[in-house]
Amino acid sequence: MMTQIKNTVQNAHTTLLQDAIGAASLMVMLVAALHLPSLF
Repeated sequence: MMTQIKNTVQNAHTTLLQDAIGAASLMVMLVAALHLPSLF
């Protein structure tokens, strides 16, 4: 099982990085949208 996980991480390194960046940007947009009403 560990070898399968290691192979998956090695083969999809760029895809995992892109997914992590996408998730982080979604969180930033969510926090910004939640704080937007308090600015006006």
